[in-house]
Amino acid sequence: MVLNWFPLVEVFHKEITMLPLVIVLLASMIKDAIEDYRKYQYDKTINFTKTRVYDKEEHAYVEKCWKDVRVGDFVQLQCNEIVPADILLLYSSDQNGICHLETANLDGETNLKQRRVVTGFSSQDTVFEPEFFQNTIICEMPNNDLNKFKGDMEQPDHEQVGLNIENLLLRGCTIRNTEAAAGIVIYAGHETKAMLNNSGPRYKRSRIEQRMNRDIFLCVGLLFVMCLVGAVGHGIWTGKFWEHPPYDVPDWNGNFVAPVLAGFYMFLTMIILLQILIPISLYVSIELVKLGQVFLIHNDIDLYDEEADLPIQCRALTITEDLGQIQYIFSDKTGTLTENKMVFRRCTVDGLEFSHQENDRRLKTQKALDLDREDFTKLQHFTLPPMNLGRAATVKPSTMRPLRRCQSDRARTQGHTRSRSVGRRDSSQSQVAFSSPIEKDVTPDSRLLRQVREAALQTESFSPFIHMKTSTSFTDFFLALAICNSVLVSTATAPRQRVTIPPPIKPSGITLEKIHQIFQRLKLASLSQSFSSSQSSSQLGASFSAKNTEEPLAVLESCDNENDSSASSGGQELQDKGSTEIGTASLDEVFRSATNTSLPTDFCYEAESPDEAALVYAAQAYGFILVSRTPEQVTVQLPQGTLLTFDILYTLGFDSVRRRMSVVVRHPLTKEIVVYTKGADSIIMDLLDNSTKGNISSDKRLKRIKERTQKHLDYYAHDGLRTLCIAKKVLNEDDFQKWANFRREAEAAIENRDELLIETAQHLETKLTLLGATGIEDRLQDGVPDTIVSLREAGIKVWVLTGDKQETAVNIAYSCKLLNQRDTVFTINTENKETCESLLNLTLEEVKKNYEYDKPQRKLFGIIPTSFSAPEAPSPEFGLVIDGRTLDVIFQGGLEEKFLALARRCRSVLCCRSTPLQKSMVVKLVRRQLKAMTLSIGDGANDVSMIQAANVGIGISGQEGMQAVMASDFAISRFKHLKKLLLVHGHWCYARLAKMVIYFFYKNVCYVNLLFWYQFFCGFSGSTMIDYWQMIFFNLFFTSVPPLLFGALDRDVSAETLLRLPELYKNGQNSEIYNLSTFIITMLDAFYQSLVCFFVPYLMYKDSDIDVFSFGNPINTISLLTILLHQALEMKTWTVLQLVVMICSVAFYLIFSIIYNAACLLCSPPTNPYWIMERQLKDPIFYLLCLITPVIALLPRFFIFALRGTLGASLVLKAQQIEKLPKEQQDLEIQKLRSRKEATSGAPVASPASNDDLDQSSSHLCVSPFLPSAAALPPRDTENQGVSASNPLGRRTHDEGCYFFNRWAEEESAATDSSAGPSSGHQPLVASRETAPGQDGGKLTKDYLKNFHYGSHRRSVSSVTL
Repeated sequence: MVLNWFPLVEVFHKEITMLPLVIVLLASMIKDAIEDYRKYQYDKTINFTKTRVYDKEEHAYVEKCWKDVRVGDFVQLQCNEIVPADILLLYSSDQNGICHLETANLDGETNLKQRRVVTGFSSQDTVFEPEFFQNTIICEMPNNDLNKFKGDMEQPDHEQVGLNIENLLLRGCTIRNTEAAAGIVIYAGHETKAMLNNSGPRYKRSRIEQRMNRDIFLCVGLLFVMCLVGAVGHGIWTGKFWEHPPYDVPDWNGNFVAPVLAGFYMFLTMIILLQILIPISLYVSIELVKLGQVFLIHNDIDLYDEEADLPIQCRALTITEDLGQIQYIFSDKTGTLTENKMVFRRCTVDGLEFSHQENDRRLKTQKALDLDREDFTKLQHFTLPPMNLGRAATVKPSTMRPLRRCQSDRARTQGHTRSRSVGRRDSSQSQVAFSSPIEKDVTPDSRLLRQVREAALQTESFSPFIHMKTSTSFTDFFLALAICNSVLVSTATAPRQRVTIPPPIKPSGITLEKIHQIFQRLKLASLSQSFSSSQSSSQLGASFSAKNTEEPLAVLESCDNENDSSASSGGQELQDKGSTEIGTASLDEVFRSATNTSLPTDFCYEAESPDEAALVYAAQAYGFILVSRTPEQVTVQLPQGTLLTFDILYTLGFDSVRRRMSVVVRHPLTKEIVVYTKGADSIIMDLLDNSTKGNISSDKRLKRIKERTQKHLDYYAHDGLRTLCIAKKVLNEDDFQKWANFRREAEAAIENRDELLIETAQHLETKLTLLGATGIEDRLQDGVPDTIVSLREAGIKVWVLTGDKQETAVNIAYSCKLLNQRDTVFTINTENKETCESLLNLTLEEVKKNYEYDKPQRKLFGIIPTSFSAPEAPSPEFGLVIDGRTLDVIFQGGLEEKFLALARRCRSVLCCRSTPLQKSMVVKLVRRQLKAMTLSIGDGANDVSMIQAANVGIGISGQEGMQAVMASDFAISRFKHLKKLLLVHGHWCYARLAKMVIYFFYKNVCYVNLLFWYQFFCGFSGSTMIDYWQMIFFNLFFTSVPPLLFGALDRDVSAETLLRLPELYKNGQNSEIYNLSTFIITMLDAFYQSLVCFFVPYLMYKDSDIDVFSFGNPINTISLLTILLHQALEMKTWTVLQLVVMICSVAFYLIFSIIYNAACLLCSPPTNPYWIMERQLKDPIFYLLCLITPVIALLPRFFIFALRGTLGASLVLKAQQIEKLPKEQQDLEIQKLRSRKEATSGAPVASPASNDDLDQSSSHLCVSPFLPSAAALPPRDTENQGVSASNPLGRRTHDEGCYFFNRWAEEESAATDSSAGPSSGHQPLVASRETAPGQDGGKLTKDYLKNFHYGSHRRSVSSVTL
């Protein structure tokens, strides 16, 4: 455009050259202006919101706008008011100096948070007066950390008070349940933490755009070559003349331009002439197409969650096509694969396990009821009448499949209008998080309920004959569940009204004498009890009644049978039936009376995590009801109706370093100072008091409880339950005062305050006494297994990065079909670099033996194989489990390449106990080293770094707030929505945009080459045979709209077929539509078509007296028809809109040409286009050219399309052919296609390992504790196989490095199993699934394979410890 302003190289009029660029920039400006205006309106609304700020002149609070609030201002806030800045809390109307906040605007969490008035200001009885504030505040620089704040306040007497996040009200939060609050502004405006977290819209460049930028450089190179040819040709042309031609005019001095300089000027002229080779309008077209794609994704009814009333959110508008090229998915587990609705399932107290089978039946009934209700709602659109609800327990769940909600079908019938009331929960429930019926309504275990009731009565010294330790353990266990948390109590009628004072209860109608009589009867009953080990075994056997638990039961039974009956007598059931009935009836009298005098209202519990809520509801089910909570006191109602109010001395909150929470209280009855602690089992077990106290029986009992609890924890994790340990510690006054002094010093410290606080907490939480443990179920979301299976069929590798226990994560992986029971699973746990390197080498060597790598061949036009590389095909046999400690060793020891070499050959990888930083490091490692397209999906704040590190980040708007959503590119509400988002919309977006981009390159190259070929006939003078207005309008109007509709609406395959054939997704994974080869082929095709469009008319009009524009007009018309018909060949879905636009493009060209040629008399002298189109429309040759030239130009492409569909049809072409068949035949062909695919791309068969390899790698056999039916090899079998226990490799501990590999072992016959018992089944190390019993498969397998037959299977584990 700038060059055209110089007269020496001018081609067109200066103003005309600017027109295309102005229109392109104008379109972009209008779009940006609309977005900026909306942001301005929103900012204006926020900035002019009113708040009350203290005015020194008026000595009162006056209203000011948010934009006028400054640092140092005193602000007064009312209930339900939004905080305008980051304010240090100096006054609260609450008598305890507490202000409640709702942080939903920051993190999406609906539960309330507590903020405390700064120490020294909480004891004010009057309203805060800013005039008397004379303190100095020193704080850290503004930062975006929402969870931390450091500062101190210096009082006039030079005493310093520490400040932390508990004293800060963050901008955007809402004041709740506090009449008034006041404070001083610390950060205002853009320095607030909320604003610093808002980094604005993130722009990510998609892979297609990156490829497109490289290809534009190729086009620039092509333009340079064409201009160089023109310059050289012009120099050669002018050099042939002995005399200067008449048109070569000298300058005012009579000098002619030298040939070399004339060639340089012509080079610049050719740049102006051929500049449309660079598709400038492509960038604007891509933005418009992506807006259309985002609109279609957002309005897909299948991606709308009716229960939560949430559609999909497309937060990034620039990477929709990347959804169709994903190769690796990194997923969180809790809340992403699971519901994050924690359901209390089992517990172990004092070494006794309680299965809660009644609660299990309730959950099954609830699930069946939910399914029935969902089916009826979907099919008939009305709610169930109340009378049918009671039949849920007996009615068999409906097997009818719900209607498939396809977007195209729904769009024609109902459209996409949504009612905000659809799927909303009850208003009283929706305000309280983690309070669904499935979480709240816990059915107590009958045995445990009796134990708890006896222990609760003994708490008031009514039953001295009951064992003190046992009863205290049961009572303390549930007191810890009710007290050791940060749960806020509210009423069911007013969910936002905090309960700080226990409501009065009516006096109980039962007297102490009556209770004493009851206990006399209980005492007689207890004397007649007889306990045996078989009874204990039967109880534990009932506890673990899940499938395939014969061997686990054997272990538990052997453990329980070792215990003497006297030690466990407090926790056993009464065997005498009559005694049991007497005792139960007597206790029921007491607690029935207590129930009749229950509290006058129901309570709602607002917890910061679903785990806390589940434990509080479990305690409530056993009668330990959390009644009220203040910062100083917490009140709990006991099962018999007594209210106990504990003084809270300190609360040590949960953090990721300690991984536990503790509360220090003073017991109201014993006046003891008690520390209740709950946390991860791996942490609590190491903090237990292991010192001997001189009492041998007591030490044995504590050791036995610890061992049995650990057994129960292992099987909880085996069943996929989340485990927590509960412990306590009793402090004397002197120790507590010493610790309290240390704590106060740490709180007042200015430097290293956080480290000191953690250190003091760790100093207190030692030598704990184990009370018990809980098992909480986090259920899988609906559709997760099906989604993962489909994603893996699509060639996507799914990795799970979680902070949960290894055992829990592995069992969830099997449940959601991330791991198959036929997979070989390698587990690597080590903290030593040398050991880790050895394990990686050994594992990699084992994998390479059985790994067959075949490069998928790419095809030219779908027929001719080329040498372009493709990503590795994943092995369907291997899985890898690795923990956070090993990841640390890998990243710090430089073992990333070996880890990737192993992981890329595994179809699934589980990283357990991983931190947020490790998650992001794993994602970055795969993305950078493997150059793979990655997607991360999570729902919590700990997933933010992982989401931001991936090419595509997806947040799930679940129960853990909105931080993951705010950091994501797309937000969905259910993991199952990922299936359609990737397999359907991802495939469509990639295919549409890839075809549109490559079509734009074709269109511009094809058209500009017409001008280039003409230069060979005009002396390379830079002249054109097409009018410049038609040249400008050609790309701007005539051929601009059809590609936009093509990029937004075209569908090569229907959504139903894409979901039924996930393999179609590999088309985008391998970039088969748009890559270097397809770009080169398209450019060659564009050159060929331009040659045809130019030389066919040239040969037709050769040796005629036709003028320049009469020659160029047919070429322009032919090229328009060819380019539009080329797009018609590429389109797979024809709609009325696309057909109309295509016809209108041709019609608009003809109408414009007729009007312009009729009106333009002297537009470009000496030539002009006057009446050109009118004359040619009367010429039969013009129609003949328009008919035969496009056919000749498009014939090779049409021939290759036909040949590709006949000889070497790709899977996409086969799917397109199947869709043309009748419905019944479609299903049959798809089944055949899937079965053929499974047969051709089956799992590679493991080859037998050599004897030496097995001997060297199997020096010591042990059992992985987390897989089903894992049992140790009997000693006699170990000896028979020649496994030496004295081998030096077997002396290292499990912590130094453990390497497991799973193989399928054939099960013994049912008769053998039933006769031999669960503990006699062999667990061999199978070298090959194809090794026949008679073959030599190595020492370890030769004898065992004789005992197995091919039939049903189970997972067996063998492990090699180095």
